[in-house]
Amino acid sequence: QVQLVESGGGLVQAGGSLRLSCAASGRTFRDYAMGWFRQAPGKEREFVAAVSWRGTYQADSVKGRFTISKDNDKNTVYLQMNSLKPEDTGVYYCAADSQIFTSSQAMRVRETYDYWGQGTQVTVSS
Repeated sequence: QVQLVESGGGLVQAGGSLRLSCAASGRTFRDYAMGWFRQAPGKEREFVAAVSWRGTYQADSVKGRFTISKDNDKNTVYLQMNSLKPEDTGVYYCAADSQIFTSSQAMRVRETYDYWGQGTQVTVSS
């Protein structure tokens, strides 16, 4: 069983930055692919970024602004968000995928992930 706890959300003005953290329990954290998703009010939960042994991946909407990283020693995954826009507003969720050989395409799919955190709110004001 894996437990994920997100932190770092908040209110920020457009153009500002935030860093989200996701602390994970479990001894096999280093084997997991980790993803960030977000959900705006009235919208579907969408892929933001993911990291695995294959590399890092971002949605086109955040490419060049958001960076995902993983610290296996701290069992933590981060999402550095720069140049934030009002459309980045939403609840951000951390997710873990226990399958080692997940394809880069599958890492962008919500149903791929086995474990989810409770989410952290990010609000970007204009």
